[in-house]
Order: sequence, then C-alpha cells, then structure tokens
Amino acid sequence: MTGGSLGFRTGSYGTLQQQNGFTNTQPIPVLLRKPSKLLLSSGREKEKVRSFGCRFFCRRKVAMLLLVLLALLIFVFGSLLLNKENANVNITQHVENTRTFGQTKSSYTRTIPGMKHTHKDKTSFTLSSLTGSDESRLLFHNPHAQDHRDFHPKLSTATFHETALPSEHLCKNFVFPPPPPADPKRVGPRPCPVCYLPAEQALARMPKSPSASPVVHNLTYILDENPTRIEPFGGSEFGGYPSLKQRNDSYDIKESMTLHCGFVRGNRPGYRTGFDIDEADLMELEQFNEVIVASAVFGNYDIIQQPANVSDLARKNVPFYMFIDEQTEAALKNSSVLGNSKRVGLWRIIVVHSIPYNDSRRNGKIPKLLLHRIFPNVRYSIWIDGKLQLSVDPYKILERFLWRENATFAISRHYARFDVFEEADANKNAGKYDNSSIDRQIEFYRKEGLRPYSKAKLPLTSDVPEGCVIIREHIPITNLFTCLWFNEVDRFTSRDQLSFSSVRDKVMDKVGWSINMFLDCERRSFVNQIQHRSILESMSPPAARRSKPVLPSGNVNSKTPTLKKVSIKRGKERRTGSRRHRKVVAGRRESNVL
Repeated sequence: MTGGSLGFRTGSYGTLQQQNGFTNTQPIPVLLRKPSKLLLSSGREKEKVRSFGCRFFCRRKVAMLLLVLLALLIFVFGSLLLNKENANVNITQHVENTRTFGQTKSSYTRTIPGMKHTHKDKTSFTLSSLTGSDESRLLFHNPHAQDHRDFHPKLSTATFHETALPSEHLCKNFVFPPPPPADPKRVGPRPCPVCYLPAEQALARMPKSPSASPVVHNLTYILDENPTRIEPFGGSEFGGYPSLKQRNDSYDIKESMTLHCGFVRGNRPGYRTGFDIDEADLMELEQFNEVIVASAVFGNYDIIQQPANVSDLARKNVPFYMFIDEQTEAALKNSSVLGNSKRVGLWRIIVVHSIPYNDSRRNGKIPKLLLHRIFPNVRYSIWIDGKLQLSVDPYKILERFLWRENATFAISRHYARFDVFEEADANKNAGKYDNSSIDRQIEFYRKEGLRPYSKAKLPLTSDVPEGCVIIREHIPITNLFTCLWFNEVDRFTSRDQLSFSSVRDKVMDKVGWSINMFLDCERRSFVNQIQHRSILESMSPPAARRSKPVLPSGNVNSKTPTLKKVSIKRGKERRTGSRRHRKVVAGRRESNVL
C-alpha cells in the first residue's frame, strides 16, 4: 500500500496522528464535517424552547389550570352522552308504563267521600287535602279501568272503582336510619322513623280480592251446650274443655277442619254463649266493614285513649270498637264519660255481659284473638290493647305492615327478649302470673320440642312478640292461627307471649305461611303506650292543701306560711337580721306542728 495510512481519528473534529513516521498534512474536507451556522442556530433555539417549556409547564398554578380544563372538558362530553342515553331510556319506560297501565296493572280503590269522580269512561280521583304535611294533592287517572269486584249489596256502603297507581312506591328509596346516640335522660326503647303513605294512597293499594289461604279453606267451630271437663288442665267452659287429643288433632291442618274456638254454647257468638252482647250491638257487629279498629278495657283496668291523627277518610269509613264490661261501664257513667250515645270520642262502646273469666286480662284475650268470630264480615282488623293510644291513620298502618309486605298477619317483636325461656323467667320475676302455672306451661312445651332460640331458626328473628298490637287479614289461615293461639291461652296461662311461638312453629311446619314480625320501634311509631290506671293513680301528685285564712295574732293556731310568703317578697326588709327572722319562722312552725 503506497502513500500514508488513513490513521486513527481521536476526536470529533481532530486530525490524523502520525503513523510509521509519516505525517499527512493535507486536510480532508469530507472527514472534517464542520457544522454550518444554520444547524447550530436551529439546535440552540430548540434547546431554548425546550427549557422554557419545561420551566413554564412545571409551574404548579399552570399545571392545576390545565387539569381543571381537562376535567371540565371530560364532564361536558360525558354529560352529552348521558343525556342521549337517558332520553332513550325514558322513551322506553314511558312506552312500557303506558302499555302496562292500559292493559294489566290497573289497581284497586274505592270512591269514598272526599274524592271527586268523572264520567264513566274516565275514572279518576283527586286526593283531598287533609290535616298533616304529608297529605298532598295528587291526581291518578286510568281511562281503561273497570270494576271487577263484587260486594255485598246491602252491607257495603262504599262504591269501588279501579284506578292507576304511580309506577314507583313513594317509600321505595326510604333508608332505615342508624340508631340515635345514647341519651342518659331518655332510657328504654324508642320509636324509629317509618315511611307511611298518605291515607288516600294507602287505601288505593288495598288488594281487590282476599289473599289466598294456603291449605285450609273451610273452618267449622265445635258447639257444645253442656261442655264437661275431662282432664285436669283442659281450659274453660267458654272454650269447651278441649282434650289433649283434640288439641293435637287441631294441628293436623287440612282443607276443611273442625276445632274449638270459644263461644261453644251457641250458634251465634255473643248470644247466650258467655261474653254476651246486646242484640242491637250484635247486629251492628255483623255488618260488612273492610277495616275495623278494636280494643278492650275490662275491670276498669285502663283509661280509654282517643286515637290521634286519623284522617277524615278513616273517620267516615273505619269503625272504632271498644269492648268493656259492666264494671268499666259503671265507672265511665259515674264519671260522666259515657252517656246514652254509647260513644266515647271515636270509640263505639260495646258492653259485654256474663264475662267467662274472673281474670280481666284473660277476658281481654277473647276480642283480641277471636275478632273473626265477633266480626264475621270484616276483611281487615287492627287490635290495640286498652293501654295504647293509636297515633297513625289505620289505612297507613295496613299499607305499611300488610299490603306492602304481602303479609296477612303482622305483630311486632319484643323490644328486649326473643327467647321464650327468658320471657318466662321475666314474667315470674315481675309477678305477672303464678310461677307454678308458668313452669307447668314451659315444661309442657319443652317436652313437645321447644328449644331456646338460636340462629338455626333464621329467617325467624324472634320467638317472643310484643302482643299488644295485632294487624291481620281475616282469611281461613289467620283465623285458624288465632283459634289455636286462643286455645293455648285458655288451657294454660293468659300470658300469650309464652304460647305464640309454639303455635306459630306448628302451623308453619305444615303450611307455607309466615308472620310479619316487625321491629318494636316501628310499633312505637304508631301507638303511644300509656300506663295502666293503677300505676297512673299511684303516680299522681297529692292534692294541694288549702291554706286557712290568717287569724288574729293572738290566736296560737295561726298559720305561718303567710308570714313566710310576705318575708320572701320584701327582700329589702330582710337585709338586716334575716337569719334571725328565719329562725323565728322555723321556731313557730315547729311549735305549730307540736
């Protein structure tokens, strides 16, 4: 190879090194690659722009502003898409609702005073404004509604029409609130919020036909003019002294059944059967009513409480019946509470003669558990004990605890206890009944298989009810249940909480039927609990003493309260020697007492 070697390049812009003693002095333009001014200027400008952008965009305020603008842009874009989707959904729902209301979902209601009606091809009503903030005006309309319900032409006093209801329940989104914080000044159970519909809307949701009664369809009640006791613990003459075999057979639930259910000595309950009712009152009780409210006071044991917050609709169409015995009747007449009208406020008074039991509480179980026998033509009933005051409209109560829950029987749980054995001990400790009778009843149930309540019974949440309120529909299965429950109360103790779960469990084992056991705090939302008369009288303050007129100062029997009262008013005169003045007064008081 002639000439000098190409050599090695030591730098980006360097020259060739000497190699083999030769030096290449001629520059090679191609290898020098000298940058142009244009390239240098453009690179520097890019670096400047890049560094300026980094300093600008890294500032906190500018970055936050850009984030806000980006979020706003996303929100606007999402809102546009959501509006389009909602418009499509609303159109679909409107079509479905129109088709549903026009064909299959027409609901049942009735025309009652306070509602306006239009011509035949257009059924509508306007909710009249009632006292209360929740009774708002609404309008329901269904041009395709027809009347499909047949009613007793002589007994029914209301005209029935069908009408469309809102597609969504007003209480659909109601959320049960958390319990309130502990308050040392307010101990014990409290009411909790409950979502009730206005009275007219509640009435409009009443089912148009009776609920289906599972298995049992026909009930026949045993009659015996001369019942005879054949066992030591066989109930009472009023109950017919059912034997243990008859009791056990009554739990064999069939389509047609014959069983004991009180009133065994006559074909007509209340007429020469014990628990006798006047003929005029019996005729009224046999009239058709969709809803009644009933209570009782025997032995002048409680003070009659007037219902509150009852709508005009319920006042005109729901009778309130109060059963009393002759002792309570005499007390009411002596106090001028009861007159010839047989009414005490809203209550229609029904006087009962020849009461079958010596225990007033046991007598109260007859109307409580056997309302279907006393009222043979009633659809729904609400029972409240005599110590309670109803504070919510009956239609609202029925809608909340029966119709909304698709239930036929509702009763509240006990506020503290859910085990029968604990309830029995509490009854004995409080002296509610003879301890030996309670022990005999619990031992009988234990031998039948009663066990303490446990999680194995879920979804049943309690074995002990707070039995002062019963909400029910009168159909064969509920009538059977209350007959069996009454027979247990008649055979054992009058403490109906002890026998409730045994009867319920036996029935539920044979029949697909359940009871709505709602919270006790919900019960307290529609009734106010008042103490019994004896407790109220013992709690009443003593009568104020009348002060005698001041006698002359020379009389030793003169009273000192007048002097003390004057000394309190004249504060300026007591500045000097006030202690001495009080001592004198105290000394006079002691001398007067002596």
